[in-house]
Amino acid sequence: MRNQRGFTMIELIVVIVILGILAATALPKFIDVQQDARLAKAQGAAGAIKSASALAHAADLVSNSTGSVTIEGVPYTLVNGYPSVSNIATIAGVISPDYNVEAAVGTSITMSTDTGHAGATGCSVTYTQATSAAGVITPPVITVNATRARC
Repeated sequence: MRNQRGFTMIELIVVIVILGILAATALPKFIDVQQDARLAKAQGAAGAIKSASALAHAADLVSNSTGSVTIEGVPYTLVNGYPSVSNIATIAGVISPDYNVEAAVGTSITMSTDTGHAGATGCSVTYTQATSAAGVITPPVITVNATRARC
């Protein structure tokens, strides 16, 4: 009687084929999870910007300021009682290697959350500062420019 040790070549090939099939089905799921994460990151940045804007506006109302507020010991410039485009990213905390804060264009600034990700074409959040017309202040507009297809 012969002692058999190890696996036969056919058994090894079958296992490799099964692993290949599993990898082929799992890879698209993994890619979808990355897109979902980038989309959630953009939505999280938008939430941080909305909260920062509301916090600065509330501090302005409480202190009855004249165009600037101090948050955590740092003075920030306000426009119509809300953060200006020059400091919203700092107040919201979206300045880091994970976010690409573009130069302000007029009264808008865009913060991109897809830096360094191949295939991502434009997950971003745009902040347009508050405006005033005929004494009526319009709050800032925060727009999430992100969909699963773009991220």
